Amino acid sequence: MIDHLNAVLGAVSPSPIRAFSRMAAQAPGCVRLTLGEPDFDTPAPVRDAVTDALDAGETHYIENSGAPALRGAIAAFEREKNGLPYGAEDVIVTIGATEALFVALFGLLNPGDEVIVPTPAFVLYERIIGLCRGVFVALDTEPDGFQLRAARLEAALTPRTKAIVLNSPNNPTGCVYDRESLEAVRAVAAKRGLFVICDDVYRQLCYEADYHSFAEYQILRDRIIVIQSFSKPYAMTGWRLGYLLADGPIRERLALVHQFMVTSAPAPFQRAGVAALACDPAPMVAEYRRRRDYAFARLNDMGLETPLPGGAFYLFPSVARFGMDSTTFCTRLLKEGGVAVTPGAAFGADGRVRVSYACDMDALLEGLDRMARFVRRLEGGDRL
Repeated sequence: MIDHLNAVLGAVSPSPIRAFSRMAAQAPGCVRLTLGEPDFDTPAPVRDAVTDALDAGETHYIENSGAPALRGAIAAFEREKNGLPYGAEDVIVTIGATEALFVALFGLLNPGDEVIVPTPAFVLYERIIGLCRGVFVALDTEPDGFQLRAARLEAALTPRTKAIVLNSPNNPTGCVYDRESLEAVRAVAAKRGLFVICDDVYRQLCYEADYHSFAEYQILRDRIIVIQSFSKPYAMTGWRLGYLLADGPIRERLALVHQFMVTSAPAPFQRAGVAALACDPAPMVAEYRRRRDYAFARLNDMGLETPLPGGAFYLFPSVARFGMDSTTFCTRLLKEGGVAVTPGAAFGADGRVRVSYACDMDALLEGLDRMARFVRRLEGGDRL
């Protein structure tokens, strides 16, 4: 009977990130530097807000696009914190950024429409684009220092190009797109009438003062969709709460996808979202910066060329000099070295691996010590 299922499912495979994390979980004593999940607990005011909501009986249906209080708080936050002039009516509260991305791509794509995704990129984009019967078009940014350049972007365009996905700070590199990158996208989007999906979920975990989102190009407001999440900045990964911002006419259409997909995000968590927006993630960002600086120095000391992340909580060192693909490297590192990192192949960059420092410092210290010993053994001639 499997042959009678939706045919598109046959081309979609499970996340290799999760698969490798499961392997690590089954290895006794393994230090896991895989998942991008904050090791901090959700702030107490956010947890208390859910208790208050439950005590107040907020367990019933709410407006499909979210409680007015949360949508208003999101609009105020984006206006005051990020300078984005969206109103409460432009907000859809979603089941995390994942649903927001699915809503955006399902709403945009007709079968065969192409979506340019700068790579390395989070595996989720390719899977969702495929499920929406679109065509994933990888745009390799490694030759340009993980930035976007006009000539390479222009070369990726075809008559079927419908949208571009921008993730900055980026998962897995941690790189932040510079002004030249954003201008290259602006020129293409304006000339070709393309949609730009701004996946800004790591925006608040940025170490650079001069950060800019493509969403600031409000002259193209009618083709910009902003994706945000509470998961990363507020350590709320298990809450599955996010939101989407879009210009009125587009938002109205996308709201239909959201409505018939999930009805609404859970009512008790909406008050928690309001509380989260009032929290300051600066202490967590400071700790991530401390871990980044330490891990960056250690990896480069190992001889693993690593770009300095401008945000998020990942490092993306090169392992190409060892003459093996990233999956082989990571499998051997796990089995022989007792530490798990994620193969770069999962992100479209097979010569690299992703190291997450969203873990406590003790785990990071031990994991990097083990990785250094493993690298020394490889350098001693123990290669495939």
